[in-house]
Amino acid sequence: MTSVIEMYVSRIKEFINNAIESAYEKGELPSKEIPDYLIEIPADTNFGDFAANIAMVGARSFKTAPRKIAEAVISNINTENTGIEKIEIAGPGFINFFVNMDFFASILSLVKDMGENYGRVSVGNGKKLMVEFVSANPTGPMHIGNARGGALGDCLASVLDWAGYDVTREFYVNDAGNQIEKFANSLDARYLQIYKGDDIVFPEDGYHGEDIKVHAKNFSEKYGDAYVEKSVEERKKALVDYALPLNIEKLHTDLAAYRINYDVWFKESSLYKQDAVNKVVKKLTEKGLTYEKEGAIWLKSTEFGSEKDDVLVRANGFATYFAADIAYHYNKFIERGFQKVINIWGADHHGHVARLKGAMEALGVAADGLDIVLMQLVRLMRGGETVKVSKRTGKSITLSDLLEEVPVNAARFFFNLRDAGTHLDFDMELAVEESSQNPVYYVQYAHARICSIIANMKKENRVLPDTNGEVLKLLKDSEEKELIRLIGKFPEIIKEAAKSYDPSKITKYAVDVATLFHKFYNACRVNCEEDNLAAARLELCLATKQTLKNVSDILKIDAPESM
Repeated sequence: MTSVIEMYVSRIKEFINNAIESAYEKGELPSKEIPDYLIEIPADTNFGDFAANIAMVGARSFKTAPRKIAEAVISNINTENTGIEKIEIAGPGFINFFVNMDFFASILSLVKDMGENYGRVSVGNGKKLMVEFVSANPTGPMHIGNARGGALGDCLASVLDWAGYDVTREFYVNDAGNQIEKFANSLDARYLQIYKGDDIVFPEDGYHGEDIKVHAKNFSEKYGDAYVEKSVEERKKALVDYALPLNIEKLHTDLAAYRINYDVWFKESSLYKQDAVNKVVKKLTEKGLTYEKEGAIWLKSTEFGSEKDDVLVRANGFATYFAADIAYHYNKFIERGFQKVINIWGADHHGHVARLKGAMEALGVAADGLDIVLMQLVRLMRGGETVKVSKRTGKSITLSDLLEEVPVNAARFFFNLRDAGTHLDFDMELAVEESSQNPVYYVQYAHARICSIIANMKKENRVLPDTNGEVLKLLKDSEEKELIRLIGKFPEIIKEAAKSYDPSKITKYAVDVATLFHKFYNACRVNCEEDNLAAARLELCLATKQTLKNVSDILKIDAPESM
């Protein structure tokens, strides 16, 4: 979809370029080599609907003062039947374009025509893309960092889908390696303690959570002491085979309650079953990127910008997590054919970025194929104080604990209020507050208010004329035009959010639309006496409603009809 704004920018650029060519032929400019320049909607639209900086950036190319360049450009543009009402020069040489009402009417017509698809763009061109996010260890419940990563990753995937990419959401299940061994040891100790008490010492590096005790107790109730005298390996395997699927199912359940549904749940263990880890280590060795030291196989990570080399295979023959990660990403790119992979990681993984990207490049993956979004910490706040434990359990707050206290709409919205690279303070009191101070409530209230307007007009059985282009041109008040202009920006916001991997642009946009709608509502009576104007204003309400609904769909928050 080409937005109305994009169409006008393209049209104005064509006018400017043709004007420069004409000015050169007339001898008004010494050159026709056009430098890169911008056409933007200015912050203060009293100075124009669009502004071009060609005269400023072209001073060196044209060897002419900016204001003279601007005068030459304007004098060679014929605005008749172009949708441009007037052109002015501001300051030292900015060229400001004022559009007629066709521009505003076209935006509302486009929203009406596109409906639930308004805002979708095609910059992705169907490119096969994966967003991998959360990927929490299945050895315990999901924490607040996972909660932020889930909302961020899921909304980013939606944004990229709206931008025209073929998006796959993936969860990497770490069901192999050291954390599973630690999980097994922890379960084993808790199970044996049921029968042998304090004679069994719990491993120092074990998982001390209550969930481990619960699993051991339930396993005991199901199998009794049948595994007490079994071999350690047999007992640990039975415990993991019992507890791990339950944990993975809990991940599914909690994330579904959070409105996240993955296309793929990829198990780390499948890499070992396919011998994929050994195969990728062999490929790196064949490329001369590994060496042996003290019985272990090392990757020359320093060649990729890492501070030190990394072990791929330990002296005991077991592969490291890093080796598995390389094999996993090789699978993403080479075996499954993703053209772009985006990982959402905690900021503490920053040291892992260069070495993984370097390893993938060595295996034939383009340098720009893998992008990592590093996510900063989140701090839960209540009454200005940091919240560290759940009211219900007295333990560290998990995702499920949070969703018991905070509505899922608020959680998803609040976790996307800041870009991933910014620390986030999550105000748990504000998240449940029903006031304009709560941004998600404020946005939802705008949608509900529009539904109320529509319902009230239906109750009055008021019949309004069709909103053709001429009727829509009646929307000339500044509050009306300001709101329409912002609605027109929605496709550009999608592009910007997709390009920067920043869903917070969507939440900010939603709040801005709600703000301008409330401003319009207070300044302009929708159900006014003049039928044509009422019809036009109702159409603006419908366009706002559709835009808010589409934004809500991206964020996976409700768009209520009443509040």
